[in-house]
Amino acid sequence: MTQEDTRATNERLRSLPAVDKVVGSMGFDGPQARATAMARRALDEARVEVRQGSEAPDFDAIIDRAETLMIEELRMGLVRVINATGVIIHTNLGRAPMGSEQIRAVIEVAGTYSNLEYDLSEGRRGSRYAHATRLIARVTGAEAAIVVNNNAAAVLLTLAALCSGREVIISRGELVEIGGEFRIPDIMSISGARLVEVGTTNRTHLVDYERAISPDTAAILKVHPSNYKVVGFTSTVPARDLARLATGRGVTFLHDLGSGLVTDDAPADFTGEPLVQVALEDGANVAMFSGDKLLGGPQAGIIVGHTHHIIQLERHPLLRVLRVDKMTLAALEATLRLYLDGRTDEIPLWRMARTDADELERRARAIAEELREIGSIKVEAFPTRSVAGGGSLPDVEVGSWAVALLPDRAGASELQRSLRRSDPPIVARVEEDRVLLDLRTVAPDDDRTLAAAIRRVLG
Repeated sequence: MTQEDTRATNERLRSLPAVDKVVGSMGFDGPQARATAMARRALDEARVEVRQGSEAPDFDAIIDRAETLMIEELRMGLVRVINATGVIIHTNLGRAPMGSEQIRAVIEVAGTYSNLEYDLSEGRRGSRYAHATRLIARVTGAEAAIVVNNNAAAVLLTLAALCSGREVIISRGELVEIGGEFRIPDIMSISGARLVEVGTTNRTHLVDYERAISPDTAAILKVHPSNYKVVGFTSTVPARDLARLATGRGVTFLHDLGSGLVTDDAPADFTGEPLVQVALEDGANVAMFSGDKLLGGPQAGIIVGHTHHIIQLERHPLLRVLRVDKMTLAALEATLRLYLDGRTDEIPLWRMARTDADELERRARAIAEELREIGSIKVEAFPTRSVAGGGSLPDVEVGSWAVALLPDRAGASELQRSLRRSDPPIVARVEEDRVLLDLRTVAPDDDRTLAAAIRRVLG
């Protein structure tokens, strides 16, 4: 670089505005330190461009960049989104939302002291689990229960406490991966139990289990395949038969139920999962399930079963590692009370699942009529299908209605991306060059917010 080039570069660098001038022109009324950091980043980027030979960006371009960086910074944290995918239990979007009663319970204990581990009757230390476990027992009919932070933890604790150093028999067709490459064999290995596979991927018979039982067998484990379905030439052994075999041979029968359905008045489309109550009636010594799937509560792993088994879990050192906090317990208690009080329509999961397709059609047509055609985008009500999601009911689809956006020049993927960048972000899906906003997973109170966001995105 010649001296003349160096002088020109330095001149362009000196033309860049000061940080405080950029901050003063940004449309941001939050903490000044945050705005200052974004202004500095925008100016640093401008300096790099200048040193690489580009002209200095004008003042407005620097302001725009600083504000864009601010938006990106804010979006890096947890933010509210509108789930318009039609996936009710959407793992990536935080599973199903909680209702006002559940949220109120969390706020009440989060903002003050509570009797989390204090026995008010005796005036001494109590158990943090006692509050929720009594309700779990009433809802499921179990003798006893314990709560950990998710269902994978529930399986891990159960195997570690009851089966470490001994054999656990499981069908090859049930060696599932539950997400994030976290697999049942991995959990079993970490627990210290020894895996004994029986049967084949598609067919396992009772005799396979009978032949595998040895003096070193601690348990038979049945895993409900809640996130996939094998069809065709298949055979599995019913839980009742496995329980009878385990009892007769003096081993424990463990049943990993996965999704945790506890209501017998679920919509017909959502009744493919085994009821927790039925699993216990069929003879499971211990059953495990999630709190944030078909139960509709917070993330938790719930373990129910015979009292002497649960006591062994309570005494295991892993329980402290896997324990849940007061906010999770408060939300779980509120969820269970809604079941006991017959108020499951106040649980958003079941409210969404039970919404009639005719009501969704009415809402979709109202939004489409409000927006009509915006520029080159055609907006219409469109019949579609929703799914349960969250590793539950893999073959179940429910009739639904969506607001369909049919872009002309801009592609569907670009429009979908623009909706994700809106405020609040809207997560939709694309089918056959249409952007579909499935209203089954959009709360009616959000219809106006959804329409306004679409209008802003489409200009």
